[in-house]
Amino acid sequence: MLERAIIDHASPTLARLKLGNLFNYPVREGFDAEFADLQAMLAGKGVELSVLRKTPEKALVYVYRADELATALRNDGVRRLLQSCGYARFDVDGALAMLKSRLNDADAFPHEIGVFLGYPLEDVLGFIENGGRNCLACGCWKVYSNECAALKAFRRYEKCKSVYQRLFASGCPLSRLTVAARPA
Repeated sequence: MLERAIIDHASPTLARLKLGNLFNYPVREGFDAEFADLQAMLAGKGVELSVLRKTPEKALVYVYRADELATALRNDGVRRLLQSCGYARFDVDGALAMLKSRLNDADAFPHEIGVFLGYPLEDVLGFIENGGRNCLACGCWKVYSNECAALKAFRRYEKCKSVYQRLFASGCPLSRLTVAARPA
């Protein structure tokens, strides 16, 4: 059930605590229809669903806040990083198209994906520069800069996930658990 996977893997995005989350989901009969239904329902709350890569067995599902991604993509440091990875467009659709291309064409996972998940730029750059080694802490991501803030965020995300799982299990629908978009 895709709804349950979104609760388990993307509650901080639903709660507007995090820009985005990413998870693999098995592709079964009815996946496309279920995905489209949830995509339509969540879009009304400011949450987008996208399949970044799909094989016959699994889909890499990206759950994100487009307004927050657009803000991140306007950051000069983020643009420099993405430009160094071959990105030419910095609007949401253009950047996602390039990310999908890099995910589908490369053998290795593109490390700039941390930007699309809302990780601090310093940590994304630290991960790239250190090849994933020498981090200060490890949780939702590897931390290279503000360890205290990252550890607080990790605890907040875990608490959110726990609360959302409990509420969902008690019958609260995904639509009610999703915080609406900020007014423009």
